[in-house]
Amino acid sequence: MANARAGRPRASSREVLAEAACELFLEKGFDATSIADIANRAGVSRSSFFNYASSKSGLLWAGFDERAAGLSAIAGASDASPARPGPAIRSALLAFADGFRPDALALVFANAEAMGMAEELEREAAVRLARLASTLAALARRGGADHVLADVTGVAYAGALLTSLRSWALAGPGTRALSAHLETTLAALARLPV
Repeated sequence: MANARAGRPRASSREVLAEAACELFLEKGFDATSIADIANRAGVSRSSFFNYASSKSGLLWAGFDERAAGLSAIAGASDASPARPGPAIRSALLAFADGFRPDALALVFANAEAMGMAEELEREAAVRLARLASTLAALARRGGADHVLADVTGVAYAGALLTSLRSWALAGPGTRALSAHLETTLAALARLPV
């Protein structure tokens, strides 16, 4: 018989912490809320917080980051054409968006000003943009694209994903699937004058 880990599942506990964090950010603001405050509100110890995230904002991006790590695997399994890496990248991004559920990050996008974390959100989004761009550029290079084309492609498609996430959150994330917003954004990307 396999050993079962007692207690709440990891994702569930992280969600409880993220919910507590969002409540506190709305009440006190991001800067005035400590990790100890979040842990206390969630009913866990401060040290337990670090089992789920390395920082307050990292907690909010954890679900996105897990999917982004999976994107590397999806992208690695794809074949990209040297002339047109876009279709493989597009497929990988749609797989990323498929089934993406509203979470604390969507709440933060919609309430960043009220939470006092607009600058923090911008900074953390830039970090994710750079990571995604690197992953997607690697996919394009594997398909034979030169470094310049690969880098530009990676940044453009990573930007499209983050733009879609923001528009999805601001429109009310339960009203339409993230993948529908991504389809719209990818269509806009295809219409760019080049």
